[in-house]
Amino acid sequence: MINKYISVKKKILLVTGSSGLIGSQIVKNLWKNYDSVYGIDNNEREKFFGPNGSTLNVKKDLIKEIKNYNHLNIDITKSRKISDIIEKLKPRDIVHCAAQPSHDHASKIPLRDYDVNAKSTINLMEAVRNFSKKSSVVFFSTNKVYGDNPNKLKLTEKKLRYDFKEKKYHQGICEDFNIDNCTHSLFGVSKLSADLIVQEYGRYFDINTCCLRGGCLTGPNQSGVELHGFLNYLVKCNIKRKLYTIFGYKGKQVRDNIHSNDVASFVEFFLDKPRIAEVYNLGGGKKNSISILEAFKLVEKITSIKMKYKYIKSNRIGDHICYYSNLKKIRSHYPKWRLRYNINKTINDIAENINL
Repeated sequence: MINKYISVKKKILLVTGSSGLIGSQIVKNLWKNYDSVYGIDNNEREKFFGPNGSTLNVKKDLIKEIKNYNHLNIDITKSRKISDIIEKLKPRDIVHCAAQPSHDHASKIPLRDYDVNAKSTINLMEAVRNFSKKSSVVFFSTNKVYGDNPNKLKLTEKKLRYDFKEKKYHQGICEDFNIDNCTHSLFGVSKLSADLIVQEYGRYFDINTCCLRGGCLTGPNQSGVELHGFLNYLVKCNIKRKLYTIFGYKGKQVRDNIHSNDVASFVEFFLDKPRIAEVYNLGGGKKNSISILEAFKLVEKITSIKMKYKYIKSNRIGDHICYYSNLKKIRSHYPKWRLRYNINKTINDIAENINL
């Protein structure tokens, strides 16, 4: 494997979780900016979610379509292998997307969840510190770092959704929102640990880093499954006429959705002008927030297919009743970045690309 690596100094991008929704989108959107792109992904997602969660087809497409793409089938938790890769490649930019991504599944595999999400991150950052301090690192965190603290805010219940009552939160949750004294889910804890690690390595060792605390990151290439990939899975259930399960909160729980293309676009802006130890809430914002019931109506309008669903009264532990990202900070730092996909365009894009 080592013999594959480029020994002369070239502009290299390294993407972990390169076959996932965001990792693959970043490879597709940014590859022309680099001499070589390396992707790390061992399709552990299939172990987490079963055959429907597999990303093997995405991997095959990347290898076939991206001329300078090199795939590394490596377990991200193997610290010596990751350290060796960083030492040999010395990538200009690193985008760390690899994760155990499920809020709910983490409770079944807490040790593996922590290894994949937190331990792999400190190993990666230590390798960067030792061998490639000039690299810029983008880490995909999550809004679950705030735990269920958003549920403690005053909410207004409307016909189809909940929303924030206080004026302070009318545009969503900011980056200085409290992360303490709440239930995060074990997934939230492992991602928060990684988030703090990336911040600290950036600040303490003067490394360009940012943590992107994502809302619902979505798009047609997502392998949406129950309890992960909300909008993609919902559209898939509708078009395939499968039963969708609502877990609590009357189906009025709200999320902001951002298309993977808009996510990749921001990453490109950051890597062009990186900063040290930044944190950004990255989502669709209030304009692209939607409840499950609202999503049902919109999807039915787009596809002309009636949604089949059942309701379970018990909500998911630590789940947000209402969450959407305040984009004021991210827009102030990168004013040329724009959201090009609204919620309607996003759902249309997902629906048009569902394989029957």
